[in-house]
Amino acid sequence: MSATVASASCFLSALQPNTAVTSYAVPSDVQLGPRGSIMDEVERAKRVQQQVNLRLAEKKYSTLTRLNSSNCIFPDHGGTMRFNTYNPGFSSKSMVYNTGSRTMKMPPVSQQYLGGGYSSRSAVELEPRYRISQPPVNIGYLHHDDIQLGGYQTSRTRTAMSRSVCQVSGGGSGSVCGGWGQYQNSLHSLDMPTAVNYLFMSDTAMQVLGAAYIQHQCYHSSDAKNQVRLLKGVPALVQLFSSDSQEVQCYATGATRNLIYENMDNKAALIEAEGITKLISVLNEPDEELHKNITGILWNMSSKESLKEKLARETLSELTERVLVPLCSGGDPELIRQSPSEADIFYNTTGCLRNLSTVNERTRQQMRHMRGLVDSLVAYIQNSLQDEKSEDKGVENAVCVLSNLSYQLYSEIPPSTLLRLEGPTWARATTGTESIGCFTPQSKKAKERRNQELSTSEVAKQPKGAEWLWHPQVVGLYNRVLQHYETNTATREAAAGALQNITAGETRWASVLSWVALEQERMLPVVLDLLQTQSDQEMCSLTGLLRNLSRHSRNKNDMSTKVVNVLVTKLPSDGHQKEPSGEVVVNICGILNNLVAGSSLAARDITFFDGLPKLVAIKSSHNSSSGKLKAAKAASTVLFNMFQYSKLHKDYKQKGFTKCDFTDTAI
Repeated sequence: MSATVASASCFLSALQPNTAVTSYAVPSDVQLGPRGSIMDEVERAKRVQQQVNLRLAEKKYSTLTRLNSSNCIFPDHGGTMRFNTYNPGFSSKSMVYNTGSRTMKMPPVSQQYLGGGYSSRSAVELEPRYRISQPPVNIGYLHHDDIQLGGYQTSRTRTAMSRSVCQVSGGGSGSVCGGWGQYQNSLHSLDMPTAVNYLFMSDTAMQVLGAAYIQHQCYHSSDAKNQVRLLKGVPALVQLFSSDSQEVQCYATGATRNLIYENMDNKAALIEAEGITKLISVLNEPDEELHKNITGILWNMSSKESLKEKLARETLSELTERVLVPLCSGGDPELIRQSPSEADIFYNTTGCLRNLSTVNERTRQQMRHMRGLVDSLVAYIQNSLQDEKSEDKGVENAVCVLSNLSYQLYSEIPPSTLLRLEGPTWARATTGTESIGCFTPQSKKAKERRNQELSTSEVAKQPKGAEWLWHPQVVGLYNRVLQHYETNTATREAAAGALQNITAGETRWASVLSWVALEQERMLPVVLDLLQTQSDQEMCSLTGLLRNLSRHSRNKNDMSTKVVNVLVTKLPSDGHQKEPSGEVVVNICGILNNLVAGSSLAARDITFFDGLPKLVAIKSSHNSSSGKLKAAKAASTVLFNMFQYSKLHKDYKQKGFTKCDFTDTAI
């Protein structure tokens, strides 16, 4: 048989070369820092109460002259921004089916938030990942979870209206002026019914005291959260969101943030009390601490699937216009300069957007066309890359949102846009190995046709808005993310998932962007190096991307010589090994099959690098789980197609394999 397979009918349908892979991304929780060690619960509770007392004292003596910042007392740095690792983290899943599949992402995170100024804590509750197994959608899971405020942060930039706690006339951290003991005793002697009662009083000092007590108790106790709800404390706190006192607003929102953490009933009560509408209206207040609480609450709320669609309707526009765009200087990466507090607000906001980007097609469309949203995320990533902020916690969220918005992109963008991207000659386009009319593949006419197929003139030179999602420049952006974020596997996984999404499918533009990745950006060595990762989820995204690139590659001989050896080493020795996962094995077999279908060199190299024993063992030795069965069928397809090259039969026999090993496709 010739060097290439003579007939497409020779290849089994289980893993046709045209099969594409997409990914729905979900962020993984990663440890961010380093800023210090996590406090134990006793020490943290002590510091929380100390901070409450300091804030109350400040409220009582707000008329006293404040000393300059060098004399201000800030609590010791008592914690780090932390993500509890959660498997599979960014979890991007790829599905295999004849018409193509995608991977979409979601936000990850379990974090201890470092609050400053008042003692609210925010953690991230992680809900289970959801997977939709029916083709053609593979939505996986997208959810970042609740954040609680806690701990302290030393250096913090605040707006003119922000508050600071300063030492007054020699008072130590235990007492600030004469009235301190009164407030301390009041806080210790309170009970929950009394604290909720204080919320209804007209005296702002009592409102602060009640909210501070609720905030403090809900940090420690799930029972306290339920008690507040039963005492009708949630509507009372919501009414304080619009208080004339920013101190009251901060305590009320801080208490609410702790109140809803890991408590679905309280989340529902907040919705019922129209708390979301009130929170959005308060975003007009120029106070960073308040914004941090509000965006933290919204991020927590967005972790619940049943609330996402409502939140998307009510918050997307305001979060984008009032928070995201201003923090990103209107989408200009050269002008982005965020204080530590603003960086936290950006992180909360993009965490919320990350969850909302997983809701449904309607919400994705809304986000794609939200003025300034995509531009701001791209600018933030560009800025972080320029400033070499490789551990920037906001980049992971930003890349995950872009990856989610690229999910099912070519089926969801306007038909007029897709028609423009397809170009006028795509219907008549032929593959790079076929003759065009009477011209050979190497003729001038054939080369002109191929150059026309790969033209990128259908898009603007400088992308704007949603066009960033499919513009050739975004391939270069993701390539830089893959190379610079060495320690954050979730960010790399998101970038690979985004590339996987935009190179998936039968469209001309998916082929164009694959060519950009392979030929202009020279990404193949980068992706192959990253296959050394220990993260199975990152491996899923990377192999899914390679699967799409191998399908669209116009020089499969060249690609085969570069990737087959690496991929064979990643295959398990049989179908019983737990790692890599069945999904990764299916992707690797899909890559090999795409290459074997177009190049005898791929079949030769699989044999030379001892891939045959692994493929045969994966096919014949496995358990009955769904993932292992898919992997067995994928390996069987590669073997069957390898056998179509009769000139290699002698090599197969020398390795000890017979025709039955290749042609027996019964699994």
